[in-house]
Amino acid sequence: MLKHTALFDAHRELGAKLVDFGGWEMPLHYGSQLEEHHGVRRDAGMFDVSHMLALDILGKDARLFLRELLANNVDRLSKPGKALYSCMLNEQAGVIDDLIVYFVGDDNFRLVVNAGTAEKDIDWIARQRDRIGLSVDIVPRHDLAMIAVQGPNAREKFWRAYPAARDVKENTENFFAVQHDGWMIARTGYTGEDGFEVTLPAGDATGLWNALLESGVMPAGLGARDTLRLEAGMNLYGQDMDETVTPLESGLGWTVELKAPRDFIGKKAIVESRPDRKLIGLVLQERGVLRAHQKVELTQGIGEITSGTFSPTLGISIAFARVPRAIDLGSDVSVEVRGRQLRATTVKYPFVRNGKSLVDGVSTQAKST
Repeated sequence: MLKHTALFDAHRELGAKLVDFGGWEMPLHYGSQLEEHHGVRRDAGMFDVSHMLALDILGKDARLFLRELLANNVDRLSKPGKALYSCMLNEQAGVIDDLIVYFVGDDNFRLVVNAGTAEKDIDWIARQRDRIGLSVDIVPRHDLAMIAVQGPNAREKFWRAYPAARDVKENTENFFAVQHDGWMIARTGYTGEDGFEVTLPAGDATGLWNALLESGVMPAGLGARDTLRLEAGMNLYGQDMDETVTPLESGLGWTVELKAPRDFIGKKAIVESRPDRKLIGLVLQERGVLRAHQKVELTQGIGEITSGTFSPTLGISIAFARVPRAIDLGSDVSVEVRGRQLRATTVKYPFVRNGKSLVDGVSTQAKST
């Protein structure tokens, strides 16, 4: 039986097309994925992301434990509210999950993990805690909901819906969260736009959702979330990385901190690895749509697309591809699309950030409203 978030009835009332997403019945769109995508790029949209799980890591050894659990270094978190993106690796340096960790207090950290890996993550974290033998409690927060509000006008419309938050959020830095009346309001997101991700008691979720609707925020589903995150150069677990690849093969080497004299799970494998593949961006030069698992042919060998889509903001097809490390940016490659060999060019991602094209020679089709 599919699980439902606290906003399930609200989605049905809005006529959402609901689909199975990692065991959750979630909105794919509310009528037009394209309009929802442009709504986020041009104005403000909101997503129910309550299927993701908050895990509170509590206890006097919480920081010590996370130093070893995560590839990024939680010692970078010194100010309460600061957030850090990291991968959680196995001993072979395969990616068990990617997550955000928030520093709440000296004995209190919050991890936000992916819906499809939540149960696996809890089991892994508990086993590592027991193996290391530290004083840590792992508390899944099933009582919480999460709403992401994203877009150039997201902050202003959020404050209109929830004016009490303006004072505490006006000057909040990127990748930072504050606590307010039992809510955690974080300036983070998965779209390449400014905005907030709000974690709040499940019983408060419908009230905030309806207030955001009244303030002119467009509801958006999983379809728009996927095209937005790909344009923004953000990986999706299970497509762009998983336990069979390392962060170095997934464009996530920047999340692995090796300078500090600490050990972490997977460090030895990372240090000893000599990856011969890397993740790059592709822009299709002909009519067609790039999709996951399509083969990429280049002079250095064969690669494979991990995520691909038509970019509504750019008006072209874009993709991530895992290819031989020797290939250079700006190279022409061939991709098999529906039995045809189409020409694509390797580029640096992200493709779009804050509504602006970052691809040379390609202008944005999104205009502010």
